[in-house]
Amino acid sequence: MDGNHGIVSVRNLSVYYGAIPALEHINLEVQEGEYLGIIGPNGGGKSTLLKTIIGIVPRAEGSVTLFGEKPEKGRRLTGYVPQISAVDKQFPITVSEVVLTGCLKPKLRLFARYSKQEKEFADSLIEKVGLTKLANRQVSQLSGGEFQKMLIARALAVRPKLLLLDEPTASVDAASREQIYALLAELNKEMTIIIVTHDLLAVSAQVTRLACLNRTLIYHGEPELNEHVVNSLYGCPVDLIAHGVPHRVLKEHDEKEGGGLC
Repeated sequence: MDGNHGIVSVRNLSVYYGAIPALEHINLEVQEGEYLGIIGPNGGGKSTLLKTIIGIVPRAEGSVTLFGEKPEKGRRLTGYVPQISAVDKQFPITVSEVVLTGCLKPKLRLFARYSKQEKEFADSLIEKVGLTKLANRQVSQLSGGEFQKMLIARALAVRPKLLLLDEPTASVDAASREQIYALLAELNKEMTIIIVTHDLLAVSAQVTRLACLNRTLIYHGEPELNEHVVNSLYGCPVDLIAHGVPHRVLKEHDEKEGGGLC
């Protein structure tokens, strides 16, 4: 890998859906071992950025490399957890079977079977995310938090060096949210993580870097923001109230400036 590039290197990236710009002139570097949180409003291009990084969405301008290679090659080292709303929960398949699909090889021969080693590896991932007792349960019977943990286990089945997650704490209860963040903190000891979320306060306490995205990259740096960045990101003044959640969102500011609460 070129020493001038990170694990993920995005240079002057623009993406369009028809004539509508989804991303404009994005420059972003993610280094090995980082835990990057991406925040921003709905429609700001967060999911599009993840999909462009792994080559699902085509670029209009600019370049993206994964591990110094084109996304189509680099994504073999990348695990991807999509938004839960994009996954069919009614498909008749068990937790164990879903996780095993992550072990499938790109050039799998017809009627190939999973090896004993693959089954044992899948079992270890199910245990890692805390779903051992639910391994044989149909996915339609899972709670939101259990479903997200299953998707994370499946993404880990590719043995990734980079893990991308799109809103992994959406539609889950508070206990599951804490469990998922605790799991990601442990995984970050082994791999680089990029997480898209609306959970600004909670993620700011977890990540090592923060990116603020609203079609363009408004901020990329330490997980501590000022009011100008937050207000620019959402297009209006924003009050942030932690409700007891530890965070590093807003720097201390002069009371005369008004605006966000921290």
